[in-house]
Amino acid sequence: MTPRSRQPDPEAGASTRPADTGMLLTAAEVLEGRTARRGPARILPFLGPAFVASVAYMDPGNFATNIQGGAAFGYTLLWVLFSSNLTAMLVQSLSAKLGIATGRNLAEMCRDRLPRPVVWGMWVISELVAMATDLAEFLGAALGLYLLLGIPLMPAALVTGVITLLILALEQRGYRPLELVITGFVGVIAACYVVETILDRPDWGAVLRGAVIPQFAGTESVLLATGILGATVMPHVVFLHSALTQHRIVPRTVEQAQRLYRYEVIDVILAMTLASLINAAILIMAASTFYRAGLSHIASIEEAHRTLAPLLGPASSAVFAISLLASGLSSSTVGTLAGQVIMQGFLHRQIPVWVRRLVTMAPALGVIALGLDPTRTLVISQVVLSFGLPFALVPLVAFTSRREIMGALANHPLTTALAGVATALIIALNAFLLFRLAVGG
Repeated sequence: MTPRSRQPDPEAGASTRPADTGMLLTAAEVLEGRTARRGPARILPFLGPAFVASVAYMDPGNFATNIQGGAAFGYTLLWVLFSSNLTAMLVQSLSAKLGIATGRNLAEMCRDRLPRPVVWGMWVISELVAMATDLAEFLGAALGLYLLLGIPLMPAALVTGVITLLILALEQRGYRPLELVITGFVGVIAACYVVETILDRPDWGAVLRGAVIPQFAGTESVLLATGILGATVMPHVVFLHSALTQHRIVPRTVEQAQRLYRYEVIDVILAMTLASLINAAILIMAASTFYRAGLSHIASIEEAHRTLAPLLGPASSAVFAISLLASGLSSSTVGTLAGQVIMQGFLHRQIPVWVRRLVTMAPALGVIALGLDPTRTLVISQVVLSFGLPFALVPLVAFTSRREIMGALANHPLTTALAGVATALIIALNAFLLFRLAVGG
């Protein structure tokens, strides 16, 4: 059946709980106007989906690309990071809106609205992107265990798989326990980089210049910029975010849908801002320690961990390893959820989550068994993600701009124009990278 804009459900979102009991508000109380309370209490019921999605924006792939970018080019690529995060806010808002307006996720919309050969092609590309994502996240968690506890990479990878399955089991208790655990991991990463930023004492004037002045420094910087883009605007969570909002809170009226979307935008802004600051802290840490010390050759997470101790003290390397472990475990969990959404949406098929976890572990285990450089593998995986972005962004922009699909939540023409420009720039950057690599420039 062709999906249409979701009609108001007379039962969904209803609550028999009396308003303003002094306890936490429910989403229904806020959407239905049954509370006079103001401030953060009104927002709390709607926070969660964007924080789950934001984990993918601070995964181990970000560690790899940001460390290499900061060590090799100082603060030069900070503007890429902040520009990417602004794009991420726009993209994730559109994805959340699609789920709210239609009750369907992006992959389901593609399956029902696009020609069958296109759907199959998009599924293959999306699965490759999901595998690249899992590779980065799984390797990152294994590296975190190795650096923190000295566990060899292969056993560390197996431990990571077990922990991920335990976290995913929380989903059986509803969406909130999993959201809280993931948000807790985000808090750990943020706390670690508050400590790192205090320790490394960056040059804030140079930070500001790097954040606002667009510039490159050769082909390698373009490669890293593309990796930063792929690690920041993640195609698999473009699919996932629409799934996180499609059934979480169902509005009963058009007015409630619009109000719900406004709260989800707040969720996105808070989560993506935090992710942006964490990403900036990683790059700033590398620039203000390795680049400033003339160690521009630092090209791996292991080297970064080993070199931080003599530069900033032993606590810095332990904090770095803890943040990497928290990043790997949380993002690996989110990556598996995204893979489930992609398969279910495009193929209308679902496999047990533990089977998918085992399958997506295979590339990471292969990299470890072959002795490949984990950090270089992480960077290349992020470039793969960047090339997969148009296949998520183009249909997202197309669907959210159509009133017959989105109803009152259809994009404003300016929103569609901005999203279209962002998508075109991403495609252009990828084409430029291919050209420079082809001519060897």
